[in-house]
Amino acid sequence: MAGVSEQPLSEAPLDPGLIMQVGMGFWPSKTLLSAVELGLFTFLGSEARTGSEIAEELDLRSRAVYDFLDGLVALRLLERDGAGDTARYRNTPETATFLDRNRPEYIGGLLEMANARLYPFWAGLTEALQTGTPQNEIKHTGHSMFEELYAEPARLEQFMQAMAGISAGNFHALAAKFDFSRYQTVCDVGGATGQLSIILAGHHPHLRCTSFDLPVVEPIAKRTIEAAGMADRVTVASGDFFADELPRADVVTMGLILHDWNLERKLQLIQAAYDAIPPGGAFIAVENLIDDDRRENVFGLMMSLNMLIEFGDAFDYTGADFRGWCESVGFRSCEVLPLAGPASAAIAYK
Repeated sequence: MAGVSEQPLSEAPLDPGLIMQVGMGFWPSKTLLSAVELGLFTFLGSEARTGSEIAEELDLRSRAVYDFLDGLVALRLLERDGAGDTARYRNTPETATFLDRNRPEYIGGLLEMANARLYPFWAGLTEALQTGTPQNEIKHTGHSMFEELYAEPARLEQFMQAMAGISAGNFHALAAKFDFSRYQTVCDVGGATGQLSIILAGHHPHLRCTSFDLPVVEPIAKRTIEAAGMADRVTVASGDFFADELPRADVVTMGLILHDWNLERKLQLIQAAYDAIPPGGAFIAVENLIDDDRRENVFGLMMSLNMLIEFGDAFDYTGADFRGWCESVGFRSCEVLPLAGPASAAIAYK
């Protein structure tokens, strides 16, 4: 027919579905974040509840309560038995495990922080890309994220518990997959609550571990270590990892530390780790390493954008980047050990 452009039969019609899914991705994201904020998954626990019971418990007065709950069903974040007003909603196996605050596997702390902090800050991504400047607290108050956190011990502990929730799986995987039998001592730099040291000591009774962080963190770490019954094999050391020498150990670890800094600071930390371990020792960085081809690890790439939002010049990196930096300070070889989800351990041997 004249004037009509016909699609060749051999070509599938183009589909804008992915564009719309990504472009409107903040809709399902904020739905989940609000559900965590409200404590929905914790309220449900192992029970099934009606929409009216949920609305009463969570003080939801909107006409959209069922849109909210059924939206979570469609997102595969809730399960529903029945339909209409008598339908009963329950957790999926995943939300019951990871989003119930009463479970030790709870990872919702990170989502709580994302909801309270990161969600509004990411509105400034375009400005951050154009200017290279952070879009977090420093833009609004003049104080950096760490200054704000360390000013309030309760807020600092909440942040550290959030980080602990998302790191636990990676740390257990590291303890199981890396051969620690050749080493006697470990120093976890930026050790926060002492979580990694506790996990390593629990998996490997021969290890003696030190959790190293700023003095303000020491009381938090000591409480956590004592509560875990590990005070005889896990100790706490305090200092500034940019100003002080690191405690000497056979293995130096850093969990989600290197990505917080620009290249100059990254190299300074890698050099400090090299200086702290003996020949034959190892330096391990646990991060959401971006794949070398920079095509697959979406979470790692998005985390690197998050570092722009938080710090401006900080960034995540590939295993190849890590290898080049470590070899430049004298490490003899490197490898990458996949852990849980998008995370890996980048390992350098002296």
